[in-house]
Amino acid sequence: MKTDLDADLKSGALHDHLAAIAEDAARVILPYWKVGTEVFAKADDSPVTQADREAETLILSRLAALYPDVPAVAEEQSEAQGRPEVAADRYWLIDPLDGTKGFVAGKESFTVNIALIDAGRPVAGVVTAPANETTWRTAPGGGAEMRRYGETGPEGWRAIKVRNRPDDGIALLSHSVTDEEAARLAARHGCTRWQGTDSSLKFCLIAEGRFDAYPRTGPTSEWDTAAGQAVLEAAGGRVLAEDGRPLAYGKPGFLNGPFVAMGG
Repeated sequence: MKTDLDADLKSGALHDHLAAIAEDAARVILPYWKVGTEVFAKADDSPVTQADREAETLILSRLAALYPDVPAVAEEQSEAQGRPEVAADRYWLIDPLDGTKGFVAGKESFTVNIALIDAGRPVAGVVTAPANETTWRTAPGGGAEMRRYGETGPEGWRAIKVRNRPDDGIALLSHSVTDEEAARLAARHGCTRWQGTDSSLKFCLIAEGRFDAYPRTGPTSEWDTAAGQAVLEAAGGRVLAEDGRPLAYGKPGFLNGPFVAMGG
């Protein structure tokens, strides 16, 4: 059923819709986890599975039914058809299964990501971790929140907020960096310790106040970061590009340069 995006954003109904869609996509993905699902190679040699494709199809169809006038940029669609060069002023950025390598390996840190971009900024977003049955989102009325969900039904939403940086701050880093590089990056951003974690889950763990920084030097696509950035910024954090400005969207090829995500 078609609804009005501006009205839903103002009322908070948009945030409810995004959470429901992301959690339904998670339910599509989960049966493929730890069962030896077939892995295909994309043009850049990164992996994709049937779970990625089915989850993206569900997300795109549900968003199109609700908001048919809002275009979408989605990972698998973009990789198959070519990355669009220009985005509309307002559009969806979708990564139906972030952390596919870990998903295929049976790890838990994979996520569903949906974000609304408006004038180059993520203004609403949801991240769901199917293996943990946990969702983080921008909250109606402002702020960020999380909940657990499952077969017995979802729990109530709980507000989350970044923490003030402790003296022994902890950084989250991609598993792709070496131990030496990880220690250097952590120290550069005022953290004495670091931990490796996959996917956009890193943004959400900082938004919860459990960790303090996520520096990234390697390339990422905008759909990898948009939903997590929306949640983290709503929780009081920041995501800054190399020039010190907030990480923006609609860049050429929808590619990010280096950035750092931070708590308080």
